[in-house]
Amino acid sequence: MASVIKIYALFLGSALLMFGGGLQGLLLSVRGAEENFSLLALGLIGTGWSVGFVAGSITVPLVVRKVGHIRAFSVMAAIGTITILLNLLLINDISWILLRALSGFCFAGAAMIVESWLNEVVDNRNRGTIFSVYVTINMAASTLGQVAMSITGVTGFLPFVIGAISFICAVLPTAMTSSPQPRPLASAKLDIRLLYKTSPVAAIAAFSVGMANGSFGTLAPVYGYRQGLDASGIALLFALTALLGATAQIPFGRLSDKIDRRLVLIGLSSAAAVIGALTVLINPGDGWIMYVLFAAYGFCANPIYAVAVAHANDFARDGDFAKIAGGMLLILGIGLALGPVVSSMIMNAYHPVGLFIVTAAFHGALAVAAFLRMRVRASVDAADRAPFQPMGNDKQNTPESLALDPRGETDDIADVDDIDLDAAIKDGDV
Repeated sequence: MASVIKIYALFLGSALLMFGGGLQGLLLSVRGAEENFSLLALGLIGTGWSVGFVAGSITVPLVVRKVGHIRAFSVMAAIGTITILLNLLLINDISWILLRALSGFCFAGAAMIVESWLNEVVDNRNRGTIFSVYVTINMAASTLGQVAMSITGVTGFLPFVIGAISFICAVLPTAMTSSPQPRPLASAKLDIRLLYKTSPVAAIAAFSVGMANGSFGTLAPVYGYRQGLDASGIALLFALTALLGATAQIPFGRLSDKIDRRLVLIGLSSAAAVIGALTVLINPGDGWIMYVLFAAYGFCANPIYAVAVAHANDFARDGDFAKIAGGMLLILGIGLALGPVVSSMIMNAYHPVGLFIVTAAFHGALAVAAFLRMRVRASVDAADRAPFQPMGNDKQNTPESLALDPRGETDDIADVDDIDLDAAIKDGDV
């Protein structure tokens, strides 16, 4: 019974974290556009988040080793709360770029600590179920955070305060726990060479998804604002996109268990490229066509990364899941950081609809790469594949997410009690 209560408390902490993150991410893009920030500045706000998130994923395990889980989580939640309140007090582009990087760092650390605690109370019998529930709760909470903007609006102090309350409340489940501290945080082994050797398509997919979805997540709210949507309209637009994207993971994932996963990647990325091209050609206003195109984009683009991770795992040796998925996280993070900057420049040159030139180009490139690789390498037999596993938001996966993933339960994920962290960093293992 105690374990069940602990799991639900951790789910609640994670949900509060994701609710605040979903609200803050959408809020800053729309409020920044309303404050007449340049497109480049808005893109750099998205880049700041990704750089901070990757930095947090790599360095927070060292912080936790020194001060412990509860103190580290409290620090992350407190700084995250202060950061969103400073977004309200310092409304200028340079401050927001720097604060967004700090926010990404804190968010990565807090998420990893929650996931570490959750990892401590699951076992291999229920790991798959717990992981699926965890992913579902995170997606739902993040979407609700975006929907909340339709109620709070983007002007005034209310949305920032609501986000701050959500972040600080996320500390309660861990602060009130009487259980022993969990094991040290997992450190991703970022072996990009192993990833590319194992699956070039997966490496290309990680970068393409980062470029396309990083651009979309940061700058599509700006596009909606420029098209005349108000806060409620933009919140509904993104909630619909997220909902359709989450729903699509299961059917396409199950399909990829039965046929060559690269065929699924080709189909999804080609469809996403066509949707991007149609958006450029039609350049819809604020009517129903925009909602249809965005929903279709989410439906096609969201499952790509999870299918790519599954494809890489099909060719991985036993025990290499963490290394390969960790490498994909790093490549994804690079794409998430670069995408908003590149897209902001294209949008300056070709008006806001230029955003979809970028998404169409990178999804199209992935489709071509997957097709060419099919001519070089045969697929793994369906009977020999690990079942597809849905994954959370591309921008919110951490090394601890990989440790919780049931596909990594036999992996030798780096344990900070068993390695010299300073030497590991020098060798590039963390």
